[in-house]
Amino acid sequence: MKVKVVVHEAEEGGFWAEVPGIPGCATQGDTFPELLTNLYEAVEGCLSVDVSSAKKTDRDQIVEIAV
Repeated sequence: MKVKVVVHEAEEGGFWAEVPGIPGCATQGDTFPELLTNLYEAVEGCLSVDVSSAKKTDRDQIVEIAV
């Protein structure tokens, strides 16, 4: 899976980034390599959150897929 990230230079130094395709997903880093490490963690964390419980009947199935 590929996502687009907007990287900004922070006024106080370092960088911060946001992922427009994942609302609320943002992070920062003092260096660009640190920002990249933090981005992977932020995206993983944002995508692993179960936002709401799905309504399921006895005929439905729950499956997990890797993206």
